[in-house]
Amino acid sequence: MAIYHCSIKIISRGKGKSAVAAAAYRSGGKILNEYDGLEHEYTRKGGIAHTEILLPDNAPAEYSDRAFLWNAVEKIEKAKNSQLAREIEIALPVELTPEQQKNLVREYCQKHFVAAGMCADIAIHDKKDGNPHAHIMLTMRPFADSGEWGDKQKKEYIFDRNGNKIYDPKKRQYKCKSIPSTDWNEQTKAEEWRGAWAELCNQFLEHNNHTGRIDHRSYARQGIDKIPTVHMGVAAAQMERRGIATERGNLNRQIEVTNQRLRQLKARIIKLKHWVEETPNTAPPTLADIVHDILSRRKQSRYQSISNLKAAARLLAFLQENHIKDMAGLEEKVTAMYAKQLEIRDTLKPMEQRLKVLDEHIKQAGYYLQFRGLYRTYKQEKPKHQEAFAEAHRREITLFEAADRYLKGAMNGKTGLPIKAWKAEHSKLTTEKNKLNQAYAALKNEVWEGEKIKRGVDEIMREEKQKAQPKRTQDMDI
Repeated sequence: MAIYHCSIKIISRGKGKSAVAAAAYRSGGKILNEYDGLEHEYTRKGGIAHTEILLPDNAPAEYSDRAFLWNAVEKIEKAKNSQLAREIEIALPVELTPEQQKNLVREYCQKHFVAAGMCADIAIHDKKDGNPHAHIMLTMRPFADSGEWGDKQKKEYIFDRNGNKIYDPKKRQYKCKSIPSTDWNEQTKAEEWRGAWAELCNQFLEHNNHTGRIDHRSYARQGIDKIPTVHMGVAAAQMERRGIATERGNLNRQIEVTNQRLRQLKARIIKLKHWVEETPNTAPPTLADIVHDILSRRKQSRYQSISNLKAAARLLAFLQENHIKDMAGLEEKVTAMYAKQLEIRDTLKPMEQRLKVLDEHIKQAGYYLQFRGLYRTYKQEKPKHQEAFAEAHRREITLFEAADRYLKGAMNGKTGLPIKAWKAEHSKLTTEKNKLNQAYAALKNEVWEGEKIKRGVDEIMREEKQKAQPKRTQDMDI
């Protein structure tokens, strides 16, 4: 079935990335980076289903060549921390044919990026493993009417209340502020593009007579009482398909079990709640009388009598402990059960989310520390030997660089890895989660007792109704 995945990230030189290298890898091609002289060759990469470049009207025609386009980007961006490209990765609906998937991605890019002035480099990957997806690399700099690269931003002078420019004696210049020349980096754009992808996917699914639909909103925004799973990623998904358990896979399986338990319990409580609301609250008999009547209304074997006595004892204890005498009391108890279930859910959801974050923190810190020495060696290699070293240790280097990027974002400028603190918090949350699971088990038992009372009352009411009905006589033809 169709799933929603749309991630947006920046390919930045400041993070050691190259637009040429990224384009070569995603397209399965071979491109020389004229900026640093490194050649990136991925012609043996499998699963490349389709590649193409879409250009806006005022872009030079030669930019339809991938190597020319991204080398032009590398050349125009002078700063060591330049943002080179924006990448959007999207999961394609498996219900659609390859040609329909291609048309879907092309229409999405043309409407939301190319029409706005960006070049879109599309690479569709499909290894026939149920995970077709597309990588869309977008240029960050607009074009001038002449077809040359335009400015990302413009500077404007800051004026005082009298309309005079403000001079900064320390910098020995007038104060300025930067005004972006486009709105592509505004936070609202990410939400707009994500929503547009879901909308267009659903249009294609409907047009091609498929019932599946996707939604870009979180479960909380959709009003769904469900703990979201974590994104598996390519490597983890491939390992899971080969039968190899991963940390993310195990976490997702645990979340699915928790969601199922909460969903089932909620359904049982709501069913019980509706029952007590619909049952008339008559004074006689009390619920205790009903329990006694369960024991005395029919002939039973010795084994059945003993079993029912034990069940009745548990029910009576449940009624007495909760001070339940009639249907109104039972309704009040069921309402309290429902409130408790919601409380467990609302406490568990952020706890699960934080545990996921801590798991990722600890895992990435482990990769960082494990491969830090090797990465230092890689950086100390001479340029002519670096490529060979990178090929021999690509997995380790990739994991270290990913961990380094992740931790920089997680640490938010702080130095030192608080792994000990993360593990302590993880242990504390796990203990609290276990307590919640115990509370859940107790609540589940209370719901079970309430359901037993419901079954007993229903059975007695059914028997009383049958007794009240006059016996029907059958006319016989002689």
